[in-house]
Amino acid sequence: MEAVVIGVVIVAALLALVGALSVRLVQQYQRGVVFRFGRVLTPVREPGLRLIVPVADRMVRVSMQTTVIGVPPQGAITRDNVTLTVDAVVYYRVVDPVKALVNVRDYPSAVLQVAQTALRSVIGKADLDTVLGDRDRVNAELKAVIDAPTEGPWGLLIERVEVKDVALPEGMKRSMSRQAEAERERRARVIAADGEYQASRRLADASRAMANTPGAYQLRLLQTVVDVAAEKNSTLVMPFPVELLRFFDKFTRGAEPPAAERPPAGRPEPAAPVPGDGHRRPQA
Repeated sequence: MEAVVIGVVIVAALLALVGALSVRLVQQYQRGVVFRFGRVLTPVREPGLRLIVPVADRMVRVSMQTTVIGVPPQGAITRDNVTLTVDAVVYYRVVDPVKALVNVRDYPSAVLQVAQTALRSVIGKADLDTVLGDRDRVNAELKAVIDAPTEGPWGLLIERVEVKDVALPEGMKRSMSRQAEAERERRARVIAADGEYQASRRLADASRAMANTPGAYQLRLLQTVVDVAAEKNSTLVMPFPVELLRFFDKFTRGAEPPAAERPPAGRPEPAAPVPGDGHRRPQA
């Protein structure tokens, strides 16, 4: 009787051990690839509790989540011979677990190596302005270069590649700073010149409009006097109207005798006639 009990216990323990070795848990974000004596069994195991044959089968769980790897800073020379230090970040995920395990060994490291090579290659084909100003284009070219060896043979999908930082030499930074300052100064001068040009056109239009209205200048003068007086200045400079000068000039010219009636220089004027005497007095 004791032998039977011991046998039952041993069988139960063996069954429990076999059951424990036969059951595998696959998470929702994973897929299970089963190898039986080194050969891949299809189909790929979906999430849940999955059974395998102990000793004969081996299950490898592959994460289907998006993985982020950082590309360390890489030294590169642009097409216009500028030395840069560039780093990037790559987002990828596994779309075919069998290819990711069978066709490439340590696919995260392989993706990193391809990303480093692609980064130097793409930067070398672009100029400095493109690298600094057109990041979307550089990112798209990087994604295309990394996608070529990874998507088909390796079963990986490159979702996104982004250039993080571009480090310039100190001399190039100073040159770009001077260039930016010169560009800002040029724009400021252009804006100031355009403002002066528009102001001169407005003044010319106003001058023509005031020329057609005789009293416009006087009204403008009075307005200017009122504006200046509002500032409470101790000294007020008044412009003298040209029309008033012309009036005084005409008045003085009308008061002077004609040139024919003026006596010659150095000769005394004739004496005035005496009333009742038809003859002039002799001059002294």
